[in-house]
Amino acid sequence: MNETQKKPAPLGIVIINYRTAAMTIDCLDTLAIEIERHTNVRVVIVDNLSGDDSPDIIEQAIAQRGWSDWCELLRSPVNGGFSSGNNVGMKHLRETGDAEAYLLLNSDTLVRPGAIGSMLQALHDNPKTGIVGVRLEWPNGEAQVSTFRYRTPISEFLGAAATGPLTKLFSGSETSMPVRDEPFEPEWVSFACCLIRKTVIDDIGLMDEGYFMYFEDIDTCRRAKKAGHGVLYWPNAHVVHLRGGTSSVKQNAAQRKRLPAYYYAARSRYFAKWYGLPGLWMTNGLWLLGRAIAKCRELAGRPTHISDRASRDIWTHAIHPLRPYRP
Repeated sequence: MNETQKKPAPLGIVIINYRTAAMTIDCLDTLAIEIERHTNVRVVIVDNLSGDDSPDIIEQAIAQRGWSDWCELLRSPVNGGFSSGNNVGMKHLRETGDAEAYLLLNSDTLVRPGAIGSMLQALHDNPKTGIVGVRLEWPNGEAQVSTFRYRTPISEFLGAAATGPLTKLFSGSETSMPVRDEPFEPEWVSFACCLIRKTVIDDIGLMDEGYFMYFEDIDTCRRAKKAGHGVLYWPNAHVVHLRGGTSSVKQNAAQRKRLPAYYYAARSRYFAKWYGLPGLWMTNGLWLLGRAIAKCRELAGRPTHISDRASRDIWTHAIHPLRPYRP
């Protein structure tokens, strides 16, 4: 279908591919079933300069499986990260027909039947809502944590200390929120799958490309809320999140391995942006205090929960934290 033939769609879906051709195609397979029910949908796959044959494999699958009417692949000339890749897709949708809402979808997701319609219904029924998050789950249906409170200096202290009495003392300051079965308004939601109303982008602009990966979801939700747009968790929409397909951070953290530099760069940018440079340094100081408490627990025989070299890495980007990270 030619660019001039494309009509405005109520929904534009953006998926970033970085060397995940098989996962991306599996995700598209689940979308194809949904799109049969919602014909006015466009899907843009943004290849973030994978440097392998994955974009060719995806384009071949699109052609062979008859998805060309609703799906296309864009080859980004750079790998600018998660925010940049999603911005490439949203810009393209805006320039070639636009949409009433944008669905940002990880390549390591599988969309359950009815999820697209449920998300769109949530946006329609809640006019003050600007961002909708979904119930992320494992393939067996077990729910994943996908709603959160803002990360704050206190939450960094609690996370480093990981001590029950302190957590109870500062109840309500932990970042992760318990899984719930009813809709509610968290402070931010996971962007593994999220629906963003067009007017949010009109009001606050595209995602901050200073984040290479991580913290862009909390940043975008904070900016949206500051501009008066609500953030809604909608558990009626189910999406499988396989995890680990787009980044090794969670796996490394679970194994206490060193996290990549882009994680700490994003962390520093977030705290400097929302709490100022002194706030970032105070946050790091509180983290170190929490780390000292955890160290005492470790000396008593309890295993560490801190990633390798984290005590040093939190300071790596603390001098010029607002400088955009580029690998």
